[in-house]
Amino acid sequence: MEFKNKFYLILAGIFIASLVCSNLIFQKFFTWTPFGIYTFEISVGILPYPITFLVTDLISELYGKKKADQVVITGLIASVFVMGIILLANYLPQTDWSPVDSETFNRVFGLFGPAVFASMVAYLIAQFIDIRMFHFWKRLTKGKHLWLRNNGSTIVSQFVDTAAVLSLLCLAGVIEWSRFLLLLENGFLFKVLIALLDTPVIYGVIHLLKGKIEIAPYQEGFAK
Repeated sequence: MEFKNKFYLILAGIFIASLVCSNLIFQKFFTWTPFGIYTFEISVGILPYPITFLVTDLISELYGKKKADQVVITGLIASVFVMGIILLANYLPQTDWSPVDSETFNRVFGLFGPAVFASMVAYLIAQFIDIRMFHFWKRLTKGKHLWLRNNGSTIVSQFVDTAAVLSLLCLAGVIEWSRFLLLLENGFLFKVLIALLDTPVIYGVIHLLKGKIEIAPYQEGFAK
């Protein structure tokens, strides 16, 4: 298998692992105050999630929109499969000697239906917006200014993702509307910060891959 295909599989694996991981650990929340400027109160599930946008940007840049769309759909299928296995495991009764009892297992891995549904819907909307905006900016700049399409597509799609998942959770009654703006601010600002930090990462990866993988042409159709 040539290096280009191998690297695509590695990126797809990182994408799927990050997505599934974020859905498994989202129930724990933490606070973070970088440089004493702003205090974030966010789910630990937000830590691996921005990696998915970095990966789709890399795939979009190196392999094109079609390959990026494919990995998004694959991630959705993998997530639904994992959720199904967890629901089955949660349903099965424990033995008397089980090191982890059913109540503890349910508290850690138990999936709240509306939360998972909201997450998956927001995920699809945001990822497809990210990919299409990335290619829009790539065509507009004729393949130049990687930083613009990387940050422009990610920041917009992350806002859509955060707003969509919070709106669905509020509509489902999982959280109160009074907390919407605060949670939107916390989640979006954190994702913007991560998006800005991953810019040198994507430049570094592209630089290391020069001569090994040919960058996808910017003329690739935006609407296809």
